[in-house]
Amino acid sequence: MVQAYILIQTEVGKATAVAQSISEIPGVLQAEDVTGPYDVIVRAEAETVDDLGRLVVAKVQQVEGITRTLTCPVVHL
Repeated sequence: MVQAYILIQTEVGKATAVAQSISEIPGVLQAEDVTGPYDVIVRAEAETVDDLGRLVVAKVQQVEGITRTLTCPVVHL
């Protein structure tokens, strides 16, 4: 399994709705609204890096209210 943190910026006032919508997507382990330069932080997992990319592009980025995402894969060194 490949896991990643997805850092999300949203339109003003949309963080809670975005986090709620994303938390219902299969493969999303956790979605929380936060303060700081990002509005929502998501932890997600998929079988492969390609599957993770498809999850981000085809599902997460399609949620209304998102303006930008940054995907940070988890590495085990």
